[in-house]
Amino acid sequence: MGLRGYRHPGAEWVPSPNINERRHGGGPDIVIVHHTAMATAEAALERLCDTDPPEGLPPVSCHYLISETGHLWQMVDERDRAWHAGLGAWADVDEVNSRSIGIELANTATHPYPEPQMAALEALLPGILERWSIPVERVIGHSDMAPHRKSDPGPRFDWARLARRGLAVWPSEGPAGEVDAERFAADLARIGYHLPPAEAPEALLLWAFRLRFRPWAAEARGPLEPEDCRIAHDIADRFPAVRGAAGV
Repeated sequence: MGLRGYRHPGAEWVPSPNINERRHGGGPDIVIVHHTAMATAEAALERLCDTDPPEGLPPVSCHYLISETGHLWQMVDERDRAWHAGLGAWADVDEVNSRSIGIELANTATHPYPEPQMAALEALLPGILERWSIPVERVIGHSDMAPHRKSDPGPRFDWARLARRGLAVWPSEGPAGEVDAERFAADLARIGYHLPPAEAPEALLLWAFRLRFRPWAAEARGPLEPEDCRIAHDIADRFPAVRGAAGV
C-alpha cells in the first residue's frame, strides 16, 4: 500500500523536482482539489515542474494534474511531499503539504469543469482514498483550508457530483432551522474549518463554507442564514473531520 515508486496506471509520469519528504514521517490523510487558473494544462505542467519561476513566485508542484480532456499527469510520488497547499489548516492539520495529496484541475477559474476531466478525477480518487485509508470528509478544496488566500476549485466545481459517487461530502435535505452564530462556528470547527489569521474577518469562513456547500450564495456575501446553519450542523454531525472528537 502506498509503496514508493507507485505509478498510477493511467497517468503520464512527468516528475517534478519540487518535492521533499513529508515532515511527520507518515503518509497523506487529506486530498486537496485545486484549479490551475492558467491558460492551458501544458502551461500549468511547466509551472509545476519549474525550479526557477518568475521573480516573486515560489516553486510549486502537485501529485496529479488533469487536463480539460481528461489527460492525467503524475508528477510526485504519493509518499512524497508536494508543494501545492501553502499556508493554511484543516481539522487537526496545520502543515497541510506534509499530510496531503494535491490534485490540480486545468481550469481558468471562469468556466465549468468538463465531463472528461470530472470522469478522470472520479477514476483517480477511489484508489488514493483506498491506498491511504482517507475518509471522504478529508477530500477538500484549496479554499477550505486557506480561505484567506484561495478560492479554488471555485463555485463551478461539482462537489455534489463527487458526493453522489461516494468521493466527497454533501448535505442531506432537511427543514430550515434558525440562525445560531455560536453553534454555526462550532459546527464549522467540527467540519474542519479554521479561523483565518487575525487580520482576516470571520466572514471569510462563511464565504468559504458557502463556496463549497452553497456556491450559488457565495457571491452574495450576506449575513448568516438559517440554511447555512442547517447545512453546517448536518455535515458536522455526519462527517466530523476528526472521528470521535467533540470538536476540532
